[in-house]
Amino acid sequence: MAEPHMFQLDELVARMEAAVQLGRIEAIAYRVKEELESLIGNEGLQLPDRFYLTRGDTYTRRLLYRDPRGRYTAVVMTWGPGQHTLLHDHAGIWCVEGVVDGQLEVAQYDLESEAGEVYYFREMRRVTAGVGSAGSLIPPFEYHALKNALADRLSLSLHIYGGEMTSCNVFVPRADGTYERIERRVTYDDQQ
Repeated sequence: MAEPHMFQLDELVARMEAAVQLGRIEAIAYRVKEELESLIGNEGLQLPDRFYLTRGDTYTRRLLYRDPRGRYTAVVMTWGPGQHTLLHDHAGIWCVEGVVDGQLEVAQYDLESEAGEVYYFREMRRVTAGVGSAGSLIPPFEYHALKNALADRLSLSLHIYGGEMTSCNVFVPRADGTYERIERRVTYDDQQ
């Protein structure tokens, strides 16, 4: 692999600005996915050092950029070995996720039904995504779980959300194969 190129925030913002001008969510998400794949590319993308700091207890979420008009945010997630999310949604907000370093296992789910606070999901697909890979979530197809696929080192991902995600629903598995929904506040880790 070639030496990673240094991250240029201005370049990312310019590309995201062009994408959000497209208007339709599907068109925006498709363009953002193309732009992330292009930016990260086969050489990788070297972000500032603070984004490579892990936590022992969970993955980190760090704000990279917030559009002043509220149309999108760019968030970097740092995943220590074995760190993962539970099955969750994106609160009705579109998102494109690109792997910057390492590998992520992505499991996508379909909500089959719900009865009160009991939810029934079916796993649709599970992939291991490497550097330069990107995928999109467009509601109502927004249910997934992420995991660092590497047992011995960190992985890093860049997420572009169609707004500011301040909460989401997490679905906790139950012994009978169903899930219980818990609303969770979403925050940023600001280690510097």
